[in-house]
Amino acid sequence: MQLLSWLQKNWSVANFRRVPCPECGHSSPNEANTRMKGLTVLSLLLWLCAAYFVGIYLFVGGFLLVRLEVNRTSTCEDVLQPGEGPRDFCQTQPRFRKAVVLIVDALKIDFARFDPTRTTPRPYENKLPVLEETVSSRPTQSRLYPFRADPPTTTMQRIKGFTTGSLPTFVDVGNNFASSAILEDNLIHQLGQMGKRVVFMGDDTWENLFPKKFYRSLPFPSFNVKDLDTVDNGILQHLYTTMVGDDWDVLVAHFLGVDHCGHRFGPDHPAMADKLTQMDGVIRSVIDRLQNDTLLVVMGDHGMTDTGDHGGESQKETDAALFLYSPSPVFPGPPSQDEPDVVPQTDLVPTLALLLGIPIPFSNVGQVLLPLFPPPQTGGAVTRLSQLEALWINTKQVNRFLETYSGLAKDITPEILSELKAEFSRLSSEYLSTVREGRPPPPHLASSLQAYLTSVRDTCRATWARFNPVKMAAGLALLMFACLMCFVMSELSMVLTEEKRAGLKAPTAVAVTVGVGVAAAQLLARGYVEAAWCLAAGTFSSEVLFLCRAWRLNSPAVLKNGAKASKLSRWMSLRRLLLPSLVVLLLRCASLLSDSYVIYEGRVVTFLLLSLALCIPIHLNWNGHLLPPTPDPLKCAGLLPSPTLSPAAIRKESSTVLGCLGVLVICGYFSLSFHGCREEQGFCQPSPFLSPLSRLQDNQLKNLYYILSVISLAVCAYFLRLCLCHYGNLNSSGRTAFTARWILPLLCICTGLHWAVSATPEDGFRNLAELIRVAQLALPRAAFGLLGVGLSLIFVDPLTVFVKTRTAASARSSALPLPRYRASTGISPQAELRHLIPQIYQRMRRSLEDGELSGGAEEDNRPAVEAYGLGTVYSAPVLLFCGLLGIGLLLLHPEGMTLSFLLLLLEMGALLHIHASSTALSGSPRSTSGGFNVPWTPVVVWSLAATQFFHATGHLPTFPSIQWGAAFVGFPDGHAGTILPAFLVTLNTFASHILFAVGCPLLLFWPLVREVRGGRGGRGCGEEGEDAVMEMRLRENPHQFSAALLQLSTRYLFILGAQVFSSVCAAAILRRHLMVWKVFAPKLMFEASGFLVSSVFLLIGVTLVLRIDVAVGRWFKRLIPDVSR
Repeated sequence: MQLLSWLQKNWSVANFRRVPCPECGHSSPNEANTRMKGLTVLSLLLWLCAAYFVGIYLFVGGFLLVRLEVNRTSTCEDVLQPGEGPRDFCQTQPRFRKAVVLIVDALKIDFARFDPTRTTPRPYENKLPVLEETVSSRPTQSRLYPFRADPPTTTMQRIKGFTTGSLPTFVDVGNNFASSAILEDNLIHQLGQMGKRVVFMGDDTWENLFPKKFYRSLPFPSFNVKDLDTVDNGILQHLYTTMVGDDWDVLVAHFLGVDHCGHRFGPDHPAMADKLTQMDGVIRSVIDRLQNDTLLVVMGDHGMTDTGDHGGESQKETDAALFLYSPSPVFPGPPSQDEPDVVPQTDLVPTLALLLGIPIPFSNVGQVLLPLFPPPQTGGAVTRLSQLEALWINTKQVNRFLETYSGLAKDITPEILSELKAEFSRLSSEYLSTVREGRPPPPHLASSLQAYLTSVRDTCRATWARFNPVKMAAGLALLMFACLMCFVMSELSMVLTEEKRAGLKAPTAVAVTVGVGVAAAQLLARGYVEAAWCLAAGTFSSEVLFLCRAWRLNSPAVLKNGAKASKLSRWMSLRRLLLPSLVVLLLRCASLLSDSYVIYEGRVVTFLLLSLALCIPIHLNWNGHLLPPTPDPLKCAGLLPSPTLSPAAIRKESSTVLGCLGVLVICGYFSLSFHGCREEQGFCQPSPFLSPLSRLQDNQLKNLYYILSVISLAVCAYFLRLCLCHYGNLNSSGRTAFTARWILPLLCICTGLHWAVSATPEDGFRNLAELIRVAQLALPRAAFGLLGVGLSLIFVDPLTVFVKTRTAASARSSALPLPRYRASTGISPQAELRHLIPQIYQRMRRSLEDGELSGGAEEDNRPAVEAYGLGTVYSAPVLLFCGLLGIGLLLLHPEGMTLSFLLLLLEMGALLHIHASSTALSGSPRSTSGGFNVPWTPVVVWSLAATQFFHATGHLPTFPSIQWGAAFVGFPDGHAGTILPAFLVTLNTFASHILFAVGCPLLLFWPLVREVRGGRGGRGCGEEGEDAVMEMRLRENPHQFSAALLQLSTRYLFILGAQVFSSVCAAAILRRHLMVWKVFAPKLMFEASGFLVSSVFLLIGVTLVLRIDVAVGRWFKRLIPDVSR
């Protein structure tokens, strides 16, 4: 009778329309009404994402620093005209005929200093004694200075800085992997123009920046940070033989071993001591081979942090070393107090130019290093430039650049520009009058010229922002309307998934029309088309049209299934907008406008997540749902409505909520142990788990970390298989079950073996070196292959349902079997009885209509047809997809992050169980009119968890925290291009965003997966409740399924978009803030990138759900030809 009542009840479901059956004349459900509106859902989400993308693109285009490059070059004629007759500077004898420039990548100043009092120096200390010995023994021939770089401290930008003398902009950091040729005037170009033979060897970045500019070039691949020796050894094979020869004028050698050692092991490692000792020997050998007319420059392009990274603007990253030496005296004496304490990198450009007798590059804003030039002389022959002459040449060049640039860019304020022009006019008159009259220059003239050069550089640094306020405002407007549209769409999901109300045709047509119109107008007015404004106009018009149509929905719309859509006034009611979840979201967005909150974002997000999760049981208790009610005789007598759940079920679900809340708190607490550290956090120590095992020197500690990592990986795989096995999804013989049974464990094995091989010291097993090298290449690639095959199999065949037919006990049963389906959790009868799912199909309907049910009952009351895994047919493939993807992403992280990924899995499970139990306790209706909506609270908590584990996997919204080693997992020899390494680094950086975005549909499925059997209908008073049909409710209500999926996706996109909008507002409002380029601009870049990645993988997750629904429909068609559900 229980089965019969369920069937009779579901037979009258409102979303089925009875139509004649062509075979038997009976009515069958209308196939069109049992399909999800998958195309509608996907098209709406794509449109939303496109609106966000255009808004981000437009704002970023108007915000990021873009400096106008002046493509003009300096010549000999415009260098120096101190007197009445012009003096050809290029024809004078330069101070040095040759120069050797040794660039030791990441040679920080701490590596160059020598402290004899340290008896037990660290691996990077006192390993370059040649520098200190030379400075001490030959003070007139050498100097050692701190060499300060301008951020971003990445190699390509630094090369550009100390060859052009210009200041890089923030957006230049994005070009570090795709180095394009330098078009501005630079030292290499000027040397070539003057006939100097420039020979280069080392980092192949130079070849990309200066194509066909070298007399001879020996580039070596630079991107493989695990390779410490290839570049350095290649240089050493040619360096000394080249120096002995006479076919060069300037020799540039760029060593990479120190930088790569820092990336791979960190500075505090014996390998760093070996590389610095090698560099010490190189410098000694070069000094011994120098001639008197040759200048030696040993320099670092940037420094490194305590973890070996760089890219930011901390002092450890910006302060490199600069060592100058010549066999002949070049300095007047030992270092004096007048000499600079720190030399900016841009100052090297005019200094080298004048010492080598070439014009200073046109765009240079640096100033000459005066100790390398003699003081002014009043009598005798002048054989080389004096300090004052060098300053005048430098000042005249900088003023010429300032005049040219200000005439082109118009971004320097007129007041400052007029002050600088007036100051130069005064200094020019004073200097020229001194030269004409032949009198000694006044003492203050040199310092005045230096002050002018400093003022120009500071002005350029402050004004090279070129913010485009129109683009920024347009981007803000588009993002604001996209957020509003996303919120409205989440509230109108039931209406928008109606076939005739999707409403995308008109907005798309308007967007295309407006975009084409703007393009035509630009072409007629300007003669060219700027695509950004065409996209902006089309997006804005479509957004406005959609919002106008939504505003007209003031009356509730009655849907096909009888449900009523929300009224507009109900969306924007203050009560709905002040939900605790939305208040927490508002606090989260507001915190992005504070640099302190951004710096400590990891802890702030963890606090907000736990606070919001704690509100769930408080809210349940406030409404009287957390504890079972007092028994009331009137309810059992039927005089009052029965409780939704029985007391036992309430106690069970309450225990689940409180227990999972405890797990959530524990996971949140321990996740803080995996955070990295920002420079602004003072004495913060980064997590030891962030270091790869190869960096650890203690073998016992290395073994312990490895064992913990492998155990954590095994626990993750075990929990995943346990969940699938519990709900009977592994009984299937399909491709998805094959993936869970075989590909998942094989992927874990490859990952564990890869960790073991990567942690092996290079000199540990010399006899097996070749085998280890092959394993480092083969194991991760095999894992990537297994991952790709597994994910593809899930998409191709996502079903995890196993059907078993039992032999009928009687002749009548055999003649007319009574099929019934259950989504069993396993083979055992006890497990089967927990998840019985009856399904309507043709033969059961005939039995009901013909009254033949009496002969169909089986002796043991068990169903004739059992379908294992049917109750979790949607969630199981999504869960397995997330699990496989998580292990693949784990492969790109340090081994110690496995513990963090285990915490991520536990927290994800705890959040799902809290959501499911709270839904059951609150008695959310799942009838046809109620829908399957997911409240705001679990969606907000889900998004906060994604940000929490962004930090808990060692990431920070700073460029130095990017884990570049991910690009070489499976590619130890480097890459031929830049797309693949950038893709791998992106997957590593946004791993948590990816997992939570793909797993977002689980919030819709999990309350159905954990649906309480017999929980509805007064079970507590002795009545028989209905069966827990789990996810088959979605198949019975396809329109509400589509609406719920659209609502969940748009709510998640709204939360992500609100955070991006807040970051955009912070960057726009605080664009002149002291911390804008250190805190707010990087945060904007990471937030926008995280949104792009999350939205793409959210679409992948939704597409997977739609693919599963199509597969389920086909499965039912094959099983029951007349019914398509």
